[in-house]
Parts: sequence; structure tokens; C-alpha cells
Amino acid sequence: MVKSEVCECNSFYFVGIGGVSMSALAKILLKNGKIVAGYDRVDGQFVQSLKGLGVDVSFDLNADISGFDCVVYTDAIASNNKILLNARRLNKLVVSRGSLLAEICRQFSHVTAVAGCHGKTTCTAMLAHVFKAANLEFSAHIGGDDLSFENAYVAGTDYFVTEACEFKRNFLLLKPDIALILNSDADHLDCYSSAENLKDAYRQFANQSKTAISLYGDGVGGDITFGLDGRATFYARKLRNEKGYYNFIAYERGAELGKVALSVPGKHNVLNALAAISVARTLGLEFEKISEGIARFKGVGRRFEYVGKLNGASCIADYAHHPNEIKAALKTARLITSGELYVVFQPHTYSRTKTLFKQFVGVLSSVKRLMVYKTYAAREYYDDAGSALTLSSALKRSKYGDCPEDICDFITNCRQGDVLLILGAGDIYDIVKRLIKG
Repeated sequence: MVKSEVCECNSFYFVGIGGVSMSALAKILLKNGKIVAGYDRVDGQFVQSLKGLGVDVSFDLNADISGFDCVVYTDAIASNNKILLNARRLNKLVVSRGSLLAEICRQFSHVTAVAGCHGKTTCTAMLAHVFKAANLEFSAHIGGDDLSFENAYVAGTDYFVTEACEFKRNFLLLKPDIALILNSDADHLDCYSSAENLKDAYRQFANQSKTAISLYGDGVGGDITFGLDGRATFYARKLRNEKGYYNFIAYERGAELGKVALSVPGKHNVLNALAAISVARTLGLEFEKISEGIARFKGVGRRFEYVGKLNGASCIADYAHHPNEIKAALKTARLITSGELYVVFQPHTYSRTKTLFKQFVGVLSSVKRLMVYKTYAAREYYDDAGSALTLSSALKRSKYGDCPEDICDFITNCRQGDVLLILGAGDIYDIVKRLIKG
């Protein structure tokens, strides 16, 4: 395979190792015989997973990195981070998360990179299950906690499936064999300044791949398309909804392939399944194995995940932090709710809320029992125009939450049969899980 300065390194130190992508890359390197360690601020789920594999994780910015060949950092790390400054002073090889992913991709014979504003994690994990069912020698880099594979799977260098993140144009570092573009909905406009610039970036991503697959009618180009429209290369007919879980008949270029039964709820997952089918058929896999793999996929953590009960209500957590994702989650929740639906939404970054403010108001205004929880700022500073309080004030039936006790007050009247839907990509998931544990 391809040799490079990065992949010739024997030891790697990750700054921000607890991130879902960073920890997955660390696991891939570890499985390939590399020495891995890292720093993070928080002792979270993926840090615990790495510790279980024997990885040394420090929470001290004075950590000793002198013995490591390469230092890897995530975009969430500030340029004046003490470890990064020390790495450069020591003349270490310093690379970004996206650059490391690109180098890892170059070590595989066939690379599928999954891009899009939403659905990346679900579709990447779904493809991993398809590859497993087809007995391929493959590895996977998943941006979430798949219930079987977690966030990384390593079993060969023939095929690699990875998420390709559009934030700061990171996905343009990749030149995959197959570029799968699930959608090009406006997001990260703080990076791209306009929806058209973002769409142009997706077009560039498609153009620099050997084969591009995209959502029919999305306008990003592509050799192959998928969608519910019969003019797409791959499409679905005879959709049936059984308590939120869909099955359908898949078609390829007008010819019937067969039945697909989803083990995850929501109509949006029909599109994710069609996207996975498009990739698998392009690789020449048998449809029987494809449908088997899709049926095996039981879901990813924080993607419509049942996490327990609060005040008798079934609590479901979803990573949705874009208006279109919220719309899909609400639609699915209403299908399975026999009682009342309570929704707690935590905005993720001030810039996203500000640039998509009207869309957030539009999709949340239909919710009768809504709490907007304080913004998860991530890498940003406070901006009143994009704050959770400002969004809550624009929604007539919304309550604003600033602490876990506010959530408890919000669901005081919940009872058996009600559903509490937790939406957001920030720390709201951990907050609610702590409330459930009591």
C-alpha cells in the first residue's frame, strides 16, 4: 500500500482523543500495531473504551509527549493548546484529524466515504453490517457508537468505509473510490458563508472520487443516484410502515432487487438503506447479503436510542441538531407515541442556530410540549442572536431550560405511555442519562 511520513510513524499522541472520530482513528492505529496515547478534558464514553484497550489517556496539559513520533489534533482544539505548542517546539510531526484519516484511507484497496449533512453515521454503520454479511475483509470508521461495532471495526485492508465530515472542508482531503453524498442541506455556514458554496464543495468531493453516488435531485452530480423517485438508479416501492419500522421493495435501474426490512425506525432510514444498497451493488455484492446486512443493523447510540424512563415516560435520545434531522425525529416519535410527546432540544453552536433560525422555528413550532435547553457552545463564544434563550422566546409554546432541574420540572406531569424525546448533539444526552440513573 501507499507509504507516507504519517503512516511510517510508530507512535501517535491524540489531542482530544475522546472525540468519536479521534478515538475511532486511535483504535484503528492500535489494531494495526501502533503505539497510541492521548489527552482529553473529559473522561467520557470513548475514553473509557480506549482505556479498556490499554491506551494511556491523560487529563493533564503538561503530559509528556517526547516519546511520540506524531501528534494528532482535532478541529475542536485551539491553536494555542499547550500540548500542540509543545509538539511544535519539539519538532514533532503534527497533523489534523482529517489529514490522518486521509492517510489511513490510502492504505486500503477500496474506500467508500460517506458525506452529507445528516445520515452519515447511520449509513456508514449500515454499510459495515452489509460488508460483514458479505464476508468482506474490511475496516470501518464510524462517527457514532454502533450497537455491534462501536465506532471502529478493523478486519482487513481490502475495503474501508468511513464518514467524511464537511466541517472546515475536511472531506475534500479524501479521494475515495466511492463518494456517497446523502444530501447537501445547508449547514456549517460559518465555514462556507452560503448554501451554494457548500453545495459546490460537495460537487468537488464528487468530482475527485472514482464513482459518485448522490441523492436524486440534490444537484451535486454523481454517476449513480438513489431516492424515492422512480427515475433514480436505485429506488423503493411498496413502502410499508409497521409501528414506525419500514419495509420496502428495492429496485435497480427499473429491475426489482427484492424486499428490505429495516430494524431501525423512521422513514428517513429508507433513504439511508437505499444509499447503502447503491454502494453495495456498485461494489458487486449480492442483494441477498445486502438485505441481510441491513436487517442486522440495530442502530447507533443517540440515533433514536431508547435510554430509559423518566417519570414513567419512555426517553428516546437522538443526535438531531439540524432542522431537517429534527423534522425526521419528530415524525418518527409521533408514529410510536401512544400518549403525549415531550421534546427537549439543545441547540448545538450559536452560529448554526443563528444562520438557520427561521428553519428551527418552523420545525419546532408544531411541538406542543417543548423545552429549549441552553446552547452547547462547543468551539464558540456566546452570541445572543443564536442563543437557546432567543430561540425559545421565538416559540410561543416553548419553555427555556438552564439546568437539569428545569428538565425535571418540565416533565412533572409525564405518565406511562408518554415519550420524552431528547434532541441535540451536545451534553444533553449525558445530562438526561444521569437523571435517569437518579
